[in-house]
Amino acid sequence: MAMVHGTVAPGYEKVREVFAAELARLGDLGAQLAVLRHGRPVVDLWTVDPRELTGLLSVTKGAAFLVVALLVQDGVIDLNRSVRHYWPQFTPDVTVRELLGHRAGLIGVDGGFGPGELADDRIIAERLAKQRPFWPRGSGYGYHALVIGALVGEIVRRVTGRSLQQTYEQRVRAPYDIDLYLGLPAELEPRFRLLRPPVGNEPGPDPAGLTGIALNLHADPPTDLTVFANSRTVRALGQASVGGVGNARGIARLYAAALSGLNGREPLLRPATTVEFGTAGGPAPDLLSGSSGDQFGLGFEAMTTPYPFLGPAAFGHFGAAGSLGFAAPRSGIAYGYARDRLAQPHGGGAVENDQFVAAVIQAADA
Repeated sequence: MAMVHGTVAPGYEKVREVFAAELARLGDLGAQLAVLRHGRPVVDLWTVDPRELTGLLSVTKGAAFLVVALLVQDGVIDLNRSVRHYWPQFTPDVTVRELLGHRAGLIGVDGGFGPGELADDRIIAERLAKQRPFWPRGSGYGYHALVIGALVGEIVRRVTGRSLQQTYEQRVRAPYDIDLYLGLPAELEPRFRLLRPPVGNEPGPDPAGLTGIALNLHADPPTDLTVFANSRTVRALGQASVGGVGNARGIARLYAAALSGLNGREPLLRPATTVEFGTAGGPAPDLLSGSSGDQFGLGFEAMTTPYPFLGPAAFGHFGAAGSLGFAAPRSGIAYGYARDRLAQPHGGGAVENDQFVAAVIQAADA
């Protein structure tokens, strides 16, 4: 069993107990948990070096959507404009709001992406601009798992003249000293810890079905998320859907910067912006899973769907590596969790987060 290190603020002792118990249950797992409240650290626990970085997969999307939220807040991007207004070469007729809500139907491309293509947001965007949507406009939503960052990133590039990754570095990561990178510098490579494959070998979805297409399983070769996350090319380019690299402290600081501010700096997002981006978009058919719900706000996952006790407008994102980041405006909590093994081979968060999140909010409420 891995030894738990780190500290918790008074009142958060139960979080340490739960963290230790879950890590003992899970066995061979390197994990980090960091929580800030109103911008101040209250939980900092780990079983591996807390400065180590690893592939975060879909937690990356939180950084990408924060950039978009800032540009909407600035008035540079209008959510109700057609994507074509900003990107004339884009063929499908959808608004920015629909795109952020995973309603564009552009979950992949016919024939799939090659490994080099999937690492590069510019190539993804160029191919998707000509792709026929996989469902009619207005019929529902479906998680654009590997491509949403490239799609919104192309809008960012066209309105700012800089890539989403450059905008994130200049406006978010560097000023707030956040250990979460969209493009890992070569000098930080010694801190990178390889992500390990999940335990077990459960069958994946049909490669020809919508979920298979969204996960690029219809490509030759099909995408392996562990291999993808461990690719130096991917982490150097900082693919904005699933190519981010960071640690729990970095994830928590990202959401604290958005919600509460850090280092004497003001919060990045105004309360009205957090409400707009964190509130679920309304019930609609999930065309990938077949269920009906309201999982997404604008880009971010609406965290009150899995965790109603977080209160209104909580926003964040899970990752297939088991990682999770979110901000909960009601309690002022910014949460970051990272681990060194995929939770599930084809997406989905780690179940231990359920215990950690509940313990953190109980402590905060107390």
